[in-house]
Order: sequence, then structure tokens, then C-alpha cells
Amino acid sequence: MSTRGGLVTRVAVDAAAAVLDGVAVRTAVEPLDAVPGLLLKREDTQPVGAFKLRGAFHAASRLDPGVRAAGLVTHSSGNHGRALAWAAARLGVPATVVVPDDAVAAKVEAMAALGARLVRVPVDDRERAADAVVAETGGVLVPPYDHPDVIAGQGTVGAEIAAQVPDVDRVLVPVGGGGLISGIAAALAGTGVSVVGVEPELAGDAAESKRRGEPVRWDRARVARTAADGLRAARLGELTWPHVEALVDDVVTVSEAAIERAARLLHAAGVPAEASGAVATAGALEHPALVGMRTVAVVSGRNADPGWVAQVLAA
Repeated sequence: MSTRGGLVTRVAVDAAAAVLDGVAVRTAVEPLDAVPGLLLKREDTQPVGAFKLRGAFHAASRLDPGVRAAGLVTHSSGNHGRALAWAAARLGVPATVVVPDDAVAAKVEAMAALGARLVRVPVDDRERAADAVVAETGGVLVPPYDHPDVIAGQGTVGAEIAAQVPDVDRVLVPVGGGGLISGIAAALAGTGVSVVGVEPELAGDAAESKRRGEPVRWDRARVARTAADGLRAARLGELTWPHVEALVDDVVTVSEAAIERAARLLHAAGVPAEASGAVATAGALEHPALVGMRTVAVVSGRNADPGWVAQVLAA
């Protein structure tokens, strides 16, 4: 894996793109007519309904086959676990996902449907439980975001945006653990494109970290209040924080009302975003100054809690 100063490089992202050719969908960029000047990067159209396929498959594919044969292990509230289960099935190896007890039921069911063995634990125990599964099975951990191969895989989103929208001036990216924004920022480093993170104000640890210039951890109960379940990471990772610190221009927060408004606009336009997937678009709504001549918002996923969608669309 090519890194410079501990950061993933564009060379690594391009290498990941070669691995993912024919595996991940080269998703479309299309306008959202309700917000002039805003384009959407449709990662919700990936086979597993989210960008996570890119990082999970790339990281799994780079493992020695003998090591991989013992099984892939991760901890995830949904989209990464689903992506790793999909990757494991494609590579012909077993997968175990440690699932926190606050995970959305529909996402848990999707992981099981792909053949993953699920281990349910209290949310604060998931990393420890994943390590225990690795020790028990001899499998290998593929973390949800804090790994260079995962970051490089997610970075292919940024490389595609650069190719699809050569005059892009800003990319808005949802932030949870920071894998997606780290990869996109690495792909676009040195191009003059502004990369701005967007996260729920109820889970605004990355925005506070960026403002203070040091990683900040929020209490798990505090971040659990947001409907954007995919962005409830209580902190940036040891690897993703340096990327955010060095390569990301800013991180802004949005209200739950803005997330709901964005979801309504997206669903009306035929984009079935989950709450986390609507957050970047919410950034454009709540911070209109971010929408320049060519701004792209990443729609990160579509695997919504059906109850949340029904409630939001009925409002």
C-alpha cells in the first residue's frame, strides 16, 4: 500500500480502482434539480446499497489467500458488515460480523441474508468481541474504516468524481469514522478541489476535532441520538484523523430537520437515500454557501430503516 507521511496516496487509490474494476459499480453523477448547482454521486446504487463495498472488497482481496481462507471478521452496524459479507461470498470464504445491539433490523437481516455469521453484543463491546472472534477462529479483521486498504478503496469514489466532473470545485462527504472522506481527500489531494465533511450535529465529533486540531471522542450515548445510524462512530480513527486534519478543508454539522428535508428531496427525485446517505445533501441545504458552480454531494447509501423513511416522508 502506497502511503506518504502515513497518508494514503492517489497512487494507492488508483491501484485500488484496478482491483475494483468489474466489482464495484462506477456510479453516476447526476443533478438534483431542487438544488441548483448540486450534483449527486450515487453510491446508493452499489450492489450492497452503499459505498462500503469498495473498501471492504479491496481490503479483503489484498489479503494472502491462505490467511483469508480462515474467514473475514469485522464489527459493523450495517453497511460495512453487509459489504464484507458480500465480498466474502464472492471470494468464497466465511464472514463473521459483530453487530451492536442498536443496529437497524433491516441492515442486520441483509447481512444474514448474504451468509454472514452474526454475533450480537452491546455497542461498547463490539471491537473487543471482534478481536475475540479473530482469536477463536483464526480469521482476519477487516475494520470498517481505520485501515489503509479500506481507505484506498473508498478513495475510488473521489477518483471517479474527478474523472466525471473535471471542473468540480467542492465535494461534500458524510463523516462517521472517516474512511470515506479520508479516501476521497487522498484521491483529490493537490487538485484544488475542496473536500468538506458533513455530519449530524448530534454526532459532531469530527467537526469538533477539526476545530480543536486534535481528535475528540464523544460518548456513545450522545452520538446514538441521530437518525443517521451509519455515522454514529464516536470518534475518528488513528489513521483517518490525520487524513481529516491534513487533507480536509472543513467539517460542518447539520440538524436532524435538515437531514429529514434532504431525504424528502432525494426520495422525491427517485434517490432512496438512508439518513446517513442524505447527510451530505443536508449540508448543501443548511450551508448554501458550500454550493458553488460545481458541487458534488456523495449519497453514501440507501439501506434505510423503513420506519424512519415512512415517518419522514409522511411529514
